Amino acid sequence: MEEKTNQHIHDQQHDHHHHEESESYGRLAASATFHCLMGCGLGEVIGMMIGKALLLSNTQTLVLAVLFGFVMGFILGMKPLLKAKLPFAHAIKQVLMAEGLSILVMETAEVLVEVYTPGVMEAGFTDGIFWLGMGFALVAGFCAAYPVNFVMVKRGIRHIH
Repeated sequence: MEEKTNQHIHDQQHDHHHHEESESYGRLAASATFHCLMGCGLGEVIGMMIGKALLLSNTQTLVLAVLFGFVMGFILGMKPLLKAKLPFAHAIKQVLMAEGLSILVMETAEVLVEVYTPGVMEAGFTDGIFWLGMGFALVAGFCAAYPVNFVMVKRGIRHIH
């Protein structure tokens, strides 16, 4: 009977530790996803605003927004690594591995929302629907990239700088 009780206590401790570990991965993944969103989102919004201001076609505007999203995402990813004195080549390799997939998934979700939310692509950047669509796109980008970051954090590939 005592052996069964000890095993039960051990199992509860193991379950508690596993739960704490999952919460920790979840917090790190959320933080990594938010960090990614800062770069991607900022770049995406800037690209959309420039495209709209220059009266580019919807396709040209989306391409510009995605390019800005990737560039800003990589810049924000590189900044702390370079500040920590990592060689440029090592920093770029780490950012490509750790943030590249997250940025790709985030940008894909954002573009799909922008394209399929009625009125967003036709709106000017002074229209409310444009900003509502951008807000929806950022939320969708976060939701899409979070599971990717969770898996990468759990595998030790993704971390916060």
